[in-house]
Amino acid sequence: MEKREQENVLWFDELHRSDVNLVGGKSSSLGEMTSSMKIPVPYGFATTTHAYRQFMTETGLNDQINSLLNEINDYENADELHQVCSRIRQMIVDASMPSELTASITQAYADLSEKMGETEPFVAIRSSATAEDLPNASFAGQQESYLNVRGAEMVLAKVQECYASLFTDRATYYRHKQHFPHEKVALSAAIQMMVFSKASGVMFSVNVANGDDSQIVIDTIWGLGEYIVLGKVTPDHFVINKDDLHVLERSVVPKAIELRQTPGGGVHEEQVPAERATRPALTEDQIRELAGYAKEIEKHYGCYMDMEFALDARTDRLWLVQARPETVWSNKNSGQTVKESVKPMNESQKPLVKGLPASPGTATGKVHVIADPQDIDQFEEGEVLVTLMTSPDWVPAMKKAAAIITDNGGMTCHAAIVSREMQIPCIVGTKSCGDAVTETLQDGDQVTVDAKNGVVYHGNIQAQFSSREKSTECSQAEYYAPTATGVMMNLGDPELAEKYADLPADGIGLMREEFIWTTYIHDHPLYLIETGQAEKVVDMLADGIAKVARAIAPRPMVLRFSDFKSGEYRNLTGGDKYEPHEPADLLGWRGASRYYDPKYIEAFKLELAAIKKVREEFQLKNLNVMIPFVRTVAELEKVTRLMKNEGLYRGPDFKVYMMAEIPSNIILADQFNKYVDGYSIGSNDLAMLILGCDRNNDTVAHLFDERNLAVKRAISHLIKTAHQDNKTVSICGQAPSEYPELAAFLIQQGIDYISVNPDMVKATKRNVASVEQRIMLDSATGKGRQNAETYEW
Repeated sequence: MEKREQENVLWFDELHRSDVNLVGGKSSSLGEMTSSMKIPVPYGFATTTHAYRQFMTETGLNDQINSLLNEINDYENADELHQVCSRIRQMIVDASMPSELTASITQAYADLSEKMGETEPFVAIRSSATAEDLPNASFAGQQESYLNVRGAEMVLAKVQECYASLFTDRATYYRHKQHFPHEKVALSAAIQMMVFSKASGVMFSVNVANGDDSQIVIDTIWGLGEYIVLGKVTPDHFVINKDDLHVLERSVVPKAIELRQTPGGGVHEEQVPAERATRPALTEDQIRELAGYAKEIEKHYGCYMDMEFALDARTDRLWLVQARPETVWSNKNSGQTVKESVKPMNESQKPLVKGLPASPGTATGKVHVIADPQDIDQFEEGEVLVTLMTSPDWVPAMKKAAAIITDNGGMTCHAAIVSREMQIPCIVGTKSCGDAVTETLQDGDQVTVDAKNGVVYHGNIQAQFSSREKSTECSQAEYYAPTATGVMMNLGDPELAEKYADLPADGIGLMREEFIWTTYIHDHPLYLIETGQAEKVVDMLADGIAKVARAIAPRPMVLRFSDFKSGEYRNLTGGDKYEPHEPADLLGWRGASRYYDPKYIEAFKLELAAIKKVREEFQLKNLNVMIPFVRTVAELEKVTRLMKNEGLYRGPDFKVYMMAEIPSNIILADQFNKYVDGYSIGSNDLAMLILGCDRNNDTVAHLFDERNLAVKRAISHLIKTAHQDNKTVSICGQAPSEYPELAAFLIQQGIDYISVNPDMVKATKRNVASVEQRIMLDSATGKGRQNAETYEW
């Protein structure tokens, strides 16, 4: 063992899954399948974590990297973090690899050539990270893979690029948040024979849509598998019965493009001929063969597995190129509480039926359609009752139902009244809302009923809905005095909505769309439109937004449309083609100015389509929107007209707000009032533009202060002008929680809402109550302290 730990290179047949600390999760898993199972795995070797640490030590990079990381003033500043991480990655790539490590890798590549009987074979190089004390620190899928690499010199270069991938912006940010020193993370590079993929894909030994472990799921595309991981091609989808390997469901879709190997090295994109594009990428026999491997691998590992495969064009042989434990359903099905997987963000659920939400709640089960009350004895416990309408004769069946859905009826019909009494989720009147449920669903269909919003979905997706509805535990509740000034919550990550839903917030005052783009979508919207993937934007945005809307309902939420600067958009995949290089993008092409611009309008329409989907298909009417960085009244008129053209109309249950962050928003508030229902003050940008002070510039940062009288007068004027036309005003910056005296000022001026980050909701709620009580006491006694400042212009 001592000797192995000092090796720079280990072959797959020398490795086992227990060698995670030596070669990381990916390499150790490839080794396990090679050394301990009869699974076809492309042969190869892995550089060790010892080799990585030797590289970092002998090049002196550890100290240089620490020095650069120490220069980061604010990890929340995306531009600053990106610049430093880019420099670190470039330093690693430019460093001279130690001669001993160079010799080890070069010799191993030569030995691989001899073992495979090929001169300078093409290989795939995949990074495999490990962190001994930090679970999931490697960020699966965040490090790099390099395909179709040939020659020792190129192999060495790509190994260094793998090393550099440990310092992506996201991984570096995560380690900082976890207080995890970068020296504790190490990286292995797996160098394995390249499969000349005619087709490829991913496979799970559990149905990830619903957690059914009696099923195997296979998704496959033409060409190399990277396009399935990136979401650039919608794959064929197969669901296989694990017992007899019979295909239960198949969905074969057009696959218009594929990623292919370039003969001299590297990869390129090709159009798939129309005749082949619509064919399944795998035969029935190949699907069954893969499913058999999935069963073997799951049995060997003793847990649900997530696998990747490739079909070699030269031999028609299937190869497993990766296998790792599937964590989400493994934990859920074993009764553990885990953070919900991000996979539902990639798998938009299509509503099957819509109706009136007669009795709230969510439930899942198999459909049983009963047209005649004489057949109610056939109804089983836990099924979803689907019928034309119920009557008193139906009560015995209704008591056994997980949920009830009817063609006819209103909110006071028999089904609605009885189901509410029995606390059974119920949707009525589907025929009047679109399609009759009895004509849409069939016996045995697995559905999820969202009776809180009147929507029925295919499959068991109840995990996406609030688990709080079923909670029966009682606990000592904290008391918060009611306040006239609402306290809202800011949120970015949809995955946190459920965690924070029980906070005493009056709703979501600001949901930032940017997090969904950078965490789930990754690609520039215009790039996705150009590559035929516009629907991906709509579905993923809608799913993320809906997750928050459901968790916070019936309280309102306000989604701010995308407000990336051009430099931030450029960091998205494909962004270089569409984004200008602006010397001061903070004051450039951002916010409203993008939305109606002919160069960007089609991308903005995707955001509007996502909003419409959440409100109309998912029936989440608590969703409202906010337009950022509006410079002129004419701009606002253009954007709101564009929204109307796309079917989004302001009304009693759909509010349109505007960020107030530019002096013109304050000065012309009486004119902006015509087009919006209210404002949300962005105090950072507003203070910066009023004071002419770049808050990110250390030279003048000390002059930046949101409590400056000029800023206060602007806010006071906005509240007064907005209220004259019955418009609301909120503030979504952190200033009120950082400066209690500023919160007091805002309340005294009559602000309607204060929106803060989740960690400050409780403290702000108490502070607001205290300030309001002081105002009432001062008014009653006439002996309150006098304000020395005057807020009139």
